[in-house]
Amino acid sequence: MESSERTGLVLRPFRGVRFAVDDLGAVTSPPYDLISPEEFRELLSRHPNNVARLILPGAGHYGEARAELSEWLASGVLTVDSLPALYVYEQSGVGFLQRGLIGALGVGSTSVLPHENVMPGPVADRLALMRATQANLEPIFLLYEGGGTASRLVDDVAAQRFPQIDVRTRDGVHHRLWALTDPDEIAAVGEDLRDRQALIADGHHRYATYEALRTDHLGPGPWDYGLAYLVDSTHYPPELRAIHRVIPALPLEEAAARAKGAWQVHEFAALEDALAGLATATGPAFVLAGEGSSHLLTDPDPLQVERAMPPGRSARWRALPTSILTLFLLPKVWGIDDSEDTVLVVHHDPLAAVRLAQRHGGTAVLMNPLSTADVLTVAAQGERVPRKSTSFGPKPRTGLVMRTFAAE
Repeated sequence: MESSERTGLVLRPFRGVRFAVDDLGAVTSPPYDLISPEEFRELLSRHPNNVARLILPGAGHYGEARAELSEWLASGVLTVDSLPALYVYEQSGVGFLQRGLIGALGVGSTSVLPHENVMPGPVADRLALMRATQANLEPIFLLYEGGGTASRLVDDVAAQRFPQIDVRTRDGVHHRLWALTDPDEIAAVGEDLRDRQALIADGHHRYATYEALRTDHLGPGPWDYGLAYLVDSTHYPPELRAIHRVIPALPLEEAAARAKGAWQVHEFAALEDALAGLATATGPAFVLAGEGSSHLLTDPDPLQVERAMPPGRSARWRALPTSILTLFLLPKVWGIDDSEDTVLVVHHDPLAAVRLAQRHGGTAVLMNPLSTADVLTVAAQGERVPRKSTSFGPKPRTGLVMRTFAAE
């Protein structure tokens, strides 16, 4: 990729790799990091070629994913589109509609804004998978402030053209996909996007993997790009949901007792009452739950919080609930490092987090979602929020369109 491209937002066409099976919904999956072991088994039971076989081969089994991908391409389970395309992608369901463009994103551009820290383990895992398969198997999710030619084209295509893919998945979401191959339309999209910036909404570990994969090679090539789904947030405002924590080794009563030296701790017999208090809290707040009563934490000691915060961070960053959780509540109050081994994450579902805490005899830490405005402001200042702070949605479905380096 030329250096001039690295300063702009580039989304170029690619030859999509798509399933050629009768039941397309049965071969797709959620993003890899949202699939529980139980759901993984359920996905594989739906269809022998479910994409979960490729995206979750298990540590040390990346060669098996490469072999599966090659076999599916050779047998015709997967086919490669004859022409490079940008893909208009639409998701719809009860109460929501989202449209955007899937393309090959120029990697390393200053116009691509990460907002969240990453952990080395998931990056190493995704890098090993991409090196083995020489493919981008699922898109990252980007948001940008548009309102231009690209946005108008996306809506016009969805309204006027017949889709290549039209499928409803078991979660009730309707997915449609169109291939844009006209050079003039592709050029118009490129011109519109060139001077814009895009926020990584989901896929920070995969974007870090794209960057690492790019450094593997000295010359230009398909590794200069990564599969991405780009949505105009002014037309389709995203949903931002919470990611809860579970600390298996910390018993709930101990967690609540130790919090009393720094927080106001309110005890509730019913979890739903504690969650109602969390939803209406105006400052930093968390619910601790598991076996027994639930505890709502509010009004932390501002002096203790201030001492825990690193120098040089903006006031907006220091006030984020996940900043307070990661730098104050976990290490200072409980003496726990925020690592993948000691702190588990559960997306969206507070009851699932509580059940997991109960199985371990530990503590679920439930929280409110961050605000989109806070995330955008922090990212624009060049700061990154702690890991697993945000869950933007709706996320793209994995398996509708993929990208292999060989097809480039």
